Amino acid sequence: MMIEKTYAYSLEDVKKVEKLINDDPMMLNHMVFPMNQGLPEHYSNSNVYMIVVQGTLTLQLDEQEPHQYGKGNILNIPFHTKMNVNNKDEEVLELFVMKAPNPRIYKEA
Repeated sequence: MMIEKTYAYSLEDVKKVEKLINDDPMMLNHMVFPMNQGLPEHYSNSNVYMIVVQGTLTLQLDEQEPHQYGKGNILNIPFHTKMNVNNKDEEVLELFVMKAPNPRIYKEA
């Protein structure tokens, strides 16, 4: 019997949004976006950390100009911030998105 839990994530370079961990302390998603792909505009539903592991993230928050972040960057976006998440470059964008606490905690409060 193992004490630890293991989680696998996709290794493909095709558009994908995977919910890997959905525990109360936090939620972890894995996202892959080819060029000109991303998420629909939305508001952050928790305290969000984005970890860029491949490619370049183009991120626009609220009304500020878009900024770009390459692999090796970790970003923190506060709760209820308007977000535009995109890949504007040829290289595939891959990132992990950690939400802490889990968004359902905000709904219960």
